[in-house]
Amino acid sequence: MTGEDVAHDWPILESRIEYETGWYEGGYDLVEQPDGSEKRYYWAALPDAVVVVPVVDDALVMVEQYRPAIREHCLEFPAGIVEDGESYTEAGARELREETGFDPAGVSLLEDFWVATGAMRHQRGIVFAEGLEPVGTNLDDNEFLEVTTVPVEEALDRARANPANDATIEGILLAREDGLL
Repeated sequence: MTGEDVAHDWPILESRIEYETGWYEGGYDLVEQPDGSEKRYYWAALPDAVVVVPVVDDALVMVEQYRPAIREHCLEFPAGIVEDGESYTEAGARELREETGFDPAGVSLLEDFWVATGAMRHQRGIVFAEGLEPVGTNLDDNEFLEVTTVPVEEALDRARANPANDATIEGILLAREDGLL
């Protein structure tokens, strides 16, 4: 959903994309604020993404990978972009297979939401995957992952350790709140 799709009382006077890559767009909207003044609000637009909370026995399947943007190795849940025509659950099952080599028997949507609404146009879905069967990985050419398992009782503490990852913490908390962990 873009700004043009939403009814609001802050008229957009101009919308400009200033930077475009294959990964995201960056730009601004010049808006009229409720007091009549005008201001540019800058944004980055990213495609929808999915994060998978995969459980096997009493452990969560996670990946360790280097994140160049923050220059750190991170412990995270498998995740990726939702491709055209995919639901969050379909994308989650695909990403789980590709990144970890596990095919889930069941995938359910825990939550979908806007991310960092002060600066981004980006939606994320968090899905829960269970009944995992090994099938072999199919990594993208820029994915250098190490698959690991973390006992459920240690998962939140491990996820909160630096460098902490928002999506991994959210996934654990949502799954726990729904009684899945």
